[in-house]
Amino acid sequence: MCGIFASCALSALLLAAAWADHHHGSEHSHEGELSCHKLSSPNADFAFALYKSMNNKTAAGQNIFFSPLGISTALSMLSTGASGETHRQLFSSLGYSNFTQTQVNEAYEHLFSMHGNSQESQQLDVGNGVAVRSGFSPLEKFLKDIKHYYSADIFNVDFTKSAEAAAEINTFIANKTQDKIKDMVKDMDPDMAMVLINYVYFKGQWKKPFNRDETRKMDFIVDKTTIVQVDMMIRTGDYDTYWDVNKHTIVIMLPYKGNSSMMIILPDEGKMKEVEGFINKDYIKHCRDSVSMEYVDLYLPKFSISADTPLENTLKEMGITDAFENKADFSGMSDEVPLKVSKALLSAVEMETEAASSTILEAVYHSMPRPVKIDRPFLVFILENVTRSILFMGKINNPTAM
Repeated sequence: MCGIFASCALSALLLAAAWADHHHGSEHSHEGELSCHKLSSPNADFAFALYKSMNNKTAAGQNIFFSPLGISTALSMLSTGASGETHRQLFSSLGYSNFTQTQVNEAYEHLFSMHGNSQESQQLDVGNGVAVRSGFSPLEKFLKDIKHYYSADIFNVDFTKSAEAAAEINTFIANKTQDKIKDMVKDMDPDMAMVLINYVYFKGQWKKPFNRDETRKMDFIVDKTTIVQVDMMIRTGDYDTYWDVNKHTIVIMLPYKGNSSMMIILPDEGKMKEVEGFINKDYIKHCRDSVSMEYVDLYLPKFSISADTPLENTLKEMGITDAFENKADFSGMSDEVPLKVSKALLSAVEMETEAASSTILEAVYHSMPRPVKIDRPFLVFILENVTRSILFMGKINNPTAM
């Protein structure tokens, strides 16, 4: 079996009854289909805004990892039932102000249809679910839209039985991700009306596998006072690389079989904050356009990360405030009970790199390979090439920290 990179993420938005009262709905006229590629630019902007907000709250030396695609999808599904200022804030923060709700819905429908074209060499599962309180009846249009455009599975749950409700939601998630994400919901508020669930599961095979026999213990410099021992995977071969001297970075692309790649951006020592200050979607595009094939000695640490991250404060900082307050307007979901978002949780984000016993024959060059040592904090992106989605992104400060 060749080297595997496996990662999975779950983003969940939980909605509970609020005490406000609203009596206005929303209507959306049908527009021409909007390709999912039109959303790639605003989704990328949203991803970097999320990263910078999360980074400001992350303690020094801690890792960051999340699925921008998962969070954008969950918020877009949420916006389907929002109206008024609540809807405006969601669309403004997502960068969708120039689109209609129907255009966004159709773009996600297009995106899910493209992701549905599974390949033998990689697995990418993106999906949604809605757990509805037994006895509560959301508006038929909302249920119809999220089922049609977001391929959401809808099922009833008795939230008054907290443990059983959590178990049902966990079972749904585990079944959809082949038991890779499970037991992530710990408790349920008995006043819950609905739980909106998004999951993104990706498992890819390295196009150029690492050999486990070449893995060895080496130093990883976390900061000036911290050095940890890591299992460093080593491989000599051709990789698309870019040495950006002006921006103090080394960029290397690690392709998977299929349509996805890992991009690693390695700042020069002591330059991480500077790189984080300017990095955005344009720089990612610049890097992808600037790489060229080079014969290198690649040193990549083996790492595995999992995280549970509350998103309420981050989303509020980004302008999504009304959704969490009693004045929230989700009249597109229900004209019986006023609703608000009670919790936004990015849960079960897991990432893993590994090497396996594998022998790959490659042309031998007479020139010496150039060393690329990922032995200090770096940024990592998992990019899906067809839909231009950023599946996952983050910062690895310490490969040995879970």
